[in-house]
Amino acid sequence: MDTFKIIAFTHKTIALDSIGRLHLETENIEKRITSIKEKCELSELMYLSTCNRVEFLIVSPGTLNPEFLSGFFKAFDPAWQESDIKWAIDNASFWEGEKALEHLLNVASSLDSMVVGEREIITQVRNSYEHCKQLGLTGDLIRIIIKHTIETAKRVYTETNVARNPVSVVSLAYRKLKELNVKLDAKFILIGAGVTNTTMARYLKKHGFKHFTIFNRTLTKAQKLAKELNAEAYSLSEIKNYKKGFDIIVTCTGASESIITKTVYKSLVGADPSKKIVIDLAVPNDLDAEVLQSFDINLIAVNNLQEIAKKNLAEREKEMNKCAEIIQDNISGFRHILKTRKIEIAMSEVPKKVKEIHYTALNEVFAKDFENLDEQAKEVLSKILSYVEKKYISVPMKMAKAILIEKH
Repeated sequence: MDTFKIIAFTHKTIALDSIGRLHLETENIEKRITSIKEKCELSELMYLSTCNRVEFLIVSPGTLNPEFLSGFFKAFDPAWQESDIKWAIDNASFWEGEKALEHLLNVASSLDSMVVGEREIITQVRNSYEHCKQLGLTGDLIRIIIKHTIETAKRVYTETNVARNPVSVVSLAYRKLKELNVKLDAKFILIGAGVTNTTMARYLKKHGFKHFTIFNRTLTKAQKLAKELNAEAYSLSEIKNYKKGFDIIVTCTGASESIITKTVYKSLVGADPSKKIVIDLAVPNDLDAEVLQSFDINLIAVNNLQEIAKKNLAEREKEMNKCAEIIQDNISGFRHILKTRKIEIAMSEVPKKVKEIHYTALNEVFAKDFENLDEQAKEVLSKILSYVEKKYISVPMKMAKAILIEKH
């Protein structure tokens, strides 16, 4: 377990816009994370990025010393200067062994989230793992850790009230929108058709809004969401040519640079002098800061939802002790899982060795004796040896697990 480590950047220690420096677009994850794994000689590596955190799950016998971290962040972005690497080392949080596991269980259970009780994080953890697994970045240890993490999070959500009357970043954004008394005939531009914007669109539709136009890098995804909303869909590259006007922009993409530049916004707003609303749920922000300086905008962004999130945390504070007990119980349970897995790995050679003994007995040690038997005797002997072979494989494993369970 000492080989498991986490390097994290979260809303608790640095500004949300700074976390954006560690965000990778989906199409860049394979190249960049694979490079880290190879250059730092890591056994396993998983990359998790959400609207309020970026985390690296690592399996390596090495320690997170300054030399390792310097190499790690240089591999993350070869263009970074020494000052960038120093910034990353100074602002990262680190956990190793069971402390890393405890942190991950808190993350997946939303206890470490900006919005405590937000269930979306469990899906984000699962999806990040599946993506990294498909890329060949993870292995057996992260596999069993993530499996146990998901099971723990489900238990927290089931056995406590931490997620009762669930609140999410989307619902917080809608609360802010409602405070602005937006009319139901307002025109929405949705930029991005991922999970967050899809959830936001469904939320808006549920509350009576009907006029949507969707832009997305992949047109088919925009069209899929547009069909659900009875809306128009366009490729993101067409946004600069859109002239039909809007009242509200909702944007959340995985872009590493601003999507809504001053030029794009000026084209969208045209000659309309009225104050607009922009809901920017992306990290880093999709709205260029220059737009705010040049136009009259009511901005609802992830970082200005934090005050509401603090109230949310206070409301759920009484449930935190129950959650902590479940987390500690599952850390203890994982020790047993890990020991069992170590036995399984250690004994994985047993079947092969037993089969080798079986083969040697029939074909070398007792080859002549075996040949002198009639066909019926050979068949009976083969059945007996096969039966004994299976028992030799299963019995030691069962005994070892029984001893572990008794000790546990």
